[in-house]
Amino acid sequence: MNKTPKAAVIMGSDSDFPVVKKCIAMLKKFGVEADVNVISAHRTPDAAAEYAKNAEKNGIDVIIAAAGKAAHLAGVLAAFTTLPVIGIPMKSSTLDGLDSLLSMVQMPKGIPVATVAVDGADNAGILAAQILALKYEEIAPRLAQFKQDMAEEVEKKNLAIKKEAEEI
Repeated sequence: MNKTPKAAVIMGSDSDFPVVKKCIAMLKKFGVEADVNVISAHRTPDAAAEYAKNAEKNGIDVIIAAAGKAAHLAGVLAAFTTLPVIGIPMKSSTLDGLDSLLSMVQMPKGIPVATVAVDGADNAGILAAQILALKYEEIAPRLAQFKQDMAEEVEKKNLAIKKEAEEI
């Protein structure tokens, strides 16, 4: 397949960018191009609808949406596309992101949004890569290596802790 895998990474506010950077880095690690935008579900609803309606035509394979407080961005985008949408609820209010999380997971029937943890940008990037690996076979070995690297890191930490515990 010639096409490069491509994910839209959309945040409701530029204040979400410090967290969202982790998602972009994870996508790049797996060879996924990121189309990064700030689009507000509430302040620029027409732009959100237009982006989602044209996403597939513009080469987007999956959409990742980060938003806080009312956190309607992922749901609004999902309403206008058949592409998979992953929501990142942002910790941005006095409710520590619980409001954002509940806004994303309580989607009505027919408009699903896969939702990761509050500020879970890394997992959003990984989940997007896993979805894209179904279409782009070159991503699967990168994911397998990533999991192997994590396991090896845990084993190193385990051995270090065992050694330290013996010295007590």
